[in-house]
Formats: sequence, C-alpha cells, structure tokens
Amino acid sequence: MTDCGCDKAKKDLEEYLHHELLANEAADIREHIANCASCADEERVGVVLIEAVQRACRETAPEELRLQVLTKIRQLQTHA
Repeated sequence: MTDCGCDKAKKDLEEYLHHELLANEAADIREHIANCASCADEERVGVVLIEAVQRACRETAPEELRLQVLTKIRQLQTHA
C-alpha cells in the first residue's frame, strides 16, 4: 500500500470514520494515520465528535421540558 498523504487523509477522514470508503482507500488512510501524528490527532477528534453526537441522539429531554416546548409550538401555530 502507498501512503496517501495528509491532504487525502484529512479530506477523506469523515468517510473513513463512517466506514464509507472502499477497502483499499480505507487501508491507505489507516496506514497513513498510523505513521502521522497530526492525522492521528485529527482522527481522535473525529472519533470523539462522532461519539458525542451518538450519545446526544440517545438522550431525551425531561418530560416537563418537552411539554413546555410542545405547548409553545402549538401557541405559535395558532397565532400564525
């Protein structure tokens, strides 16, 4: 495999983290990240962001807040 370089690794990082690349492209980026501290740092940031979004999507608002928001939306809809 050929080292893909920082520009390509950073350009394709999001697709790499979401497993959306062809196997050979992912392998090139994985190899580059293993040998490049800067790109490895970018990968860690990307993983942290993905995990934070996944956690946020699993959370639900407290019932009282949900009711307040729905009530306000209904009020705005009736006055529109």
